[in-house]
Amino acid sequence: MIGVILAAGMAKRLRPLTDKKPKCLLEVGGKTLLQRTVDAMISAGVKEFLVVTGYRENMIREFLTIRYPQSTINFIDNPDYEHNNNIFSLWLAMEKLHGNEVLLMDSDILCDPEAVRRVARKTVPALAMQQHELGEEEMKIVVDAEGRITEISKTCSPVDAIGESVGIEKMTAEYTEAIYQELRKMILDEGLIDIFYERAFERLIPQGHTFEVVDTTDLFSYELDTPEDLEKASTALPKELY
Repeated sequence: MIGVILAAGMAKRLRPLTDKKPKCLLEVGGKTLLQRTVDAMISAGVKEFLVVTGYRENMIREFLTIRYPQSTINFIDNPDYEHNNNIFSLWLAMEKLHGNEVLLMDSDILCDPEAVRRVARKTVPALAMQQHELGEEEMKIVVDAEGRITEISKTCSPVDAIGESVGIEKMTAEYTEAIYQELRKMILDEGLIDIFYERAFERLIPQGHTFEVVDTTDLFSYELDTPEDLEKASTALPKELY
């Protein structure tokens, strides 16, 4: 299982904190978000990583190379990160890794490492979900009567959704091959470079490829979009996660 970490974005809403460093190198509880992501993946059994960089990519490369000298970490640069969204970063990763088992995370997730391990243990494609009051900004999950995902987007109705996607996905080799083929159409044929990668998940559902929902509501998770969020997260972080 290869760990894929998407770390290309600029996180403009976190300015001025991100004026001189990427969001993933901001600290909560004495550790950078990126360190927490990598450590959680390692605890879930990941030994090889592919990191997609963009904004301040040299800082991310330096941090990981120095901190994890024993780990196999490869990098891909998203050179036009200012004009595309995370779907393009995922496309760059899938060009290299399709047909492999992958554990996918954004680089800025603040959560209990057990959430990552819980998803990684699944033998089928799976993603983490948190149940809480939903608004317009969350990446929401809608399921059918059998619990199968029918929609995953920010635009679906909060009333219809069962929770928010945390941003932790386990993909089997079959799934990464399927999403690679779908991303080829979306990126190369349709030019859909400035949308969220969850749209590719949705397009695969009618083709028979979907995720099992892993409920991680009982575990700590915090979304960080503004400087105020960062302050609140530092206060809310459980002592055992320092």
